[in-house]
Amino acid sequence: MPLPQIGWAGRVWALPILTVLAPSEHYATTHHRRHKKLTDWGRQILLLLARWLPEHRLIAVADSSFAAIDLLKAVRSHLCMITRLRRDARLFEPPAPRRPGTVGRPATIGRRQPTPGQRLSDPATRWQRFTVTGWYGQQAREIKLFSATAIWHHPGRQVPIRYVLVRDVAGEFRPQAFLCTDLDADPCDILRWFVRRWSIEVTFAELRRHLGVETQRQWSDVAIRRTTPVPLGLFSLITLWANDLFRDAHPVVRAASWYTKSSATFSHAIASVRRVRWIPKTGPEA
Repeated sequence: MPLPQIGWAGRVWALPILTVLAPSEHYATTHHRRHKKLTDWGRQILLLLARWLPEHRLIAVADSSFAAIDLLKAVRSHLCMITRLRRDARLFEPPAPRRPGTVGRPATIGRRQPTPGQRLSDPATRWQRFTVTGWYGQQAREIKLFSATAIWHHPGRQVPIRYVLVRDVAGEFRPQAFLCTDLDADPCDILRWFVRRWSIEVTFAELRRHLGVETQRQWSDVAIRRTTPVPLGLFSLITLWANDLFRDAHPVVRAASWYTKSSATFSHAIASVRRVRWIPKTGPEA
């Protein structure tokens, strides 16, 4: 789902463009098939998008299910990946330069760094205060931030990352840790990009409420593969059609007396598209 800023809605929307059916491990076991992990599906989709859009800089934002070293290592040369970081992640400095005449295999990691959890609890951690705009629907949020680069290492696997630790100044949110495969990315940008991911959850809620996703009842494999992608794509089409309608004029936001709305939502978009696209027929053939 691309995460563009929708001007007439006043916020970021997530627009589905590509779906993949990922059967569960239980399904694979029951049908005697090899199970393909969610991270493998994710790697395949991300590399496909990178091949489709070679001239664009892609920034992929995902939840903690995709915080896997193998996945990050596979895609980091093609796009920037941002996700959550485990608090117990094993972080290391880069290896020291190899001295001439040294015998043996070269080192792949250097000195051990504190884990993100240890950094968060260490009173000596040097925090910087920032104001982040667009924090989960709010205009601005005061946070404390710490960022550094490291090698995330697990026996046999490793990937260089920039990690960001966040504390809420007001204390309403628990401390969080994020990672980015772009070592030169600005920590505030990493946080702003990740916050946009919340729009994906909003899109799923709108799909259930207005387009009937997860309410279908199918009995054939073909129907299962086809039915869910259709409303997902329809959500994006309706948004694009509404964007054409609101190019020169903002939508009229209607609300009940007990529930006020300050900006347009998907219900306004779908109502406006219906009024234009669904032209009732008149005459004997109606």
